[in-house]
Amino acid sequence: MASEALGTAALDTALVLDDPRALAAVSLIWREAHLLDARRYEEWDGLWAEGGEYIVPIDREATDYAAHLNLVYDDDRMRRMRIERLTSGFSISVAAAARTVRSVSRFVVSGHEEDAIEVCSAQILVGYKRDETFVLATDVTHRIVFGADGPRISRKIVRLVNSDEAVTASGFLL
Repeated sequence: MASEALGTAALDTALVLDDPRALAAVSLIWREAHLLDARRYEEWDGLWAEGGEYIVPIDREATDYAAHLNLVYDDDRMRRMRIERLTSGFSISVAAAARTVRSVSRFVVSGHEEDAIEVCSAQILVGYKRDETFVLATDVTHRIVFGADGPRISRKIVRLVNSDEAVTASGFLL
């Protein structure tokens, strides 16, 4: 679901607090942040809809992710392989994994369909690794689908503010 298909005023629409789907989406996004900071990756994987995509593009303006180079472009299989590497203890990035605390805010409903809602937000992540503290700022777009199992993430696009600079191995998920 691209923002262009959601209407021209989509990005100007503030979060409507009396919309139960918007509130459910924000609640899911906050839960996701909590699980990631706690490194509960298997539980995090349970927040995803089947076929969900986790994308961290290099080009902040990219919309055709398959045709562009990305830092991360995971489907279900790749996301689960990434979780396996992060939890197995055999990955070098896990040996000294960063401790993280993230804050997610500035929620804006950027589109909606009968069974889905798209929410844009800002994420500030503070990490601590090897006696150093670092800060990452990102714009995040979640597509949340609603089904019998409740809300699930069907697409997460994380646009790093400094995506065109060198990125080192982080040992955590954005």
